[in-house]
Amino acid sequence: MTVGSSPVRQRDTLAGEEPLELRVGGRSMAVTMRTPGADFDLAAGFLVSEGVISRTEELVAMRYCAGKNGDAADRFNVLDLDLASGVAPPNDSVARAFFTSSSCGLCGKASIAAVHTRSIFEVRDDALRVTPTMLASLPERLRAAQKVFDKTGGLHAAALFSATGELLVLREDVGRHNAVDKVIGWALREGRLPLRGTLLLVSGRASFELVQKAVMAGVPMLCAVSAPSSLAVDLAEESGMTLVGFLRDPSMVVYARADRVANELS
Repeated sequence: MTVGSSPVRQRDTLAGEEPLELRVGGRSMAVTMRTPGADFDLAAGFLVSEGVISRTEELVAMRYCAGKNGDAADRFNVLDLDLASGVAPPNDSVARAFFTSSSCGLCGKASIAAVHTRSIFEVRDDALRVTPTMLASLPERLRAAQKVFDKTGGLHAAALFSATGELLVLREDVGRHNAVDKVIGWALREGRLPLRGTLLLVSGRASFELVQKAVMAGVPMLCAVSAPSSLAVDLAEESGMTLVGFLRDPSMVVYARADRVANELS
């Protein structure tokens, strides 16, 4: 409908949003609202982000199953995950007290202490160096690769790039945290963790949870087209991660570890 014009009735394409229950060893761990697709990547990335696993061989199987009541209609909304022998199952701090909405990746955490997850990967000494020119070119490339966004206009995106600007993988989802988990899960399943020498670009803002997820995967640089939060900047500085916000050609704001962004003239 346009102001001053007669209404027009037509079909529209909407972004999908459905619940996904994750079970580990038969025990329900979390329910998240997500866009169906790349569910195995999402589940694997969630386990990495929560500090449950960090290596490909620690996750031995993933499979869809029937819902809790055997409802076949829920088959593709429930995932059973099997950890390798000797890998500790998630503790109570990982399990969510209620479902995680598409806008919140930390909702349902049992305590404030559980929000802070420590990574086994160190990003402080990562030798990644990039130029402002290369960084400024990435948002347009991200947008050009968002195939589902073109049809719906309702999805976030996360993309992993090499130090030279090569697009390694892109994932879309109604939840920005899910999109990041899908990228991290892809990296785990491809045997690429830790993601040294790479940068992660997200289509929205840079929140604390996204910085934490990137740190858990060993990503030394997180870039966002919008603003970071104060806690996101604090965590980036504490971790030694480079955090870039308002990345919109031809400018950007570097909030932490600006030494990794080297001007072509320097």
